[in-house]
Amino acid sequence: MTNRERRDAQMAYICDDEIMAQQKVCRQKLQRLNFMDRSDFDGIAEAVRDLLGKSQDAFINPPFYCDYGSNIEAGKNLFINYNCTILDVARVKIGDNCQMAPNVAIYTAGHPIYPVTRNSYYEYGKEITIGDNVWIGGNAVICPGVHIGDNVVIGAGSVVTKDIPAWSLAAGNPCRVLRKITEADKKTLYKDEEIDEEAWADIVEHMEF
Repeated sequence: MTNRERRDAQMAYICDDEIMAQQKVCRQKLQRLNFMDRSDFDGIAEAVRDLLGKSQDAFINPPFYCDYGSNIEAGKNLFINYNCTILDVARVKIGDNCQMAPNVAIYTAGHPIYPVTRNSYYEYGKEITIGDNVWIGGNAVICPGVHIGDNVVIGAGSVVTKDIPAWSLAAGNPCRVLRKITEADKKTLYKDEEIDEEAWADIVEHMEF
């Protein structure tokens, strides 16, 4: 098997010339995205479409960093805020209506634990999946192989090392489920504060629950 085939099969591989050539293409696209006029929203959106392997109406506030871009599959309305990093050695599949706060890091890439083995330059990538309607707070880290269910909120600063089930509010290092998200949370804005009546009326009129 070639190293590219090994990488795509989520096996141990070495980053050889063929793989570096793929990364070079990605870095050229990132150069364009990360040095665009920040007020050129249409241009940024077009650059994001060109970068990601699959997306629909995705928007990224640059700067943004990834290894390939082509391994990132996003559903509808993805929003990624400033200074996020996705190491997409393996596929990163993101559902509809997901939001990522600044400095979120998603790492499919990893290295062997034992030092001599690690020094061989072999590494690996393990797929990450993120469901629909997920909000990931600032400075959170998603580790290789993690699967996050639909309608999850990950608290700021969390380090997610294990799967998180759907409809969970989870936080911490390591990240753990704090509680389920329920119907009682519909009007919650911030801690115990509720959304004001004017805004709530607008939400009810335009959104489907």
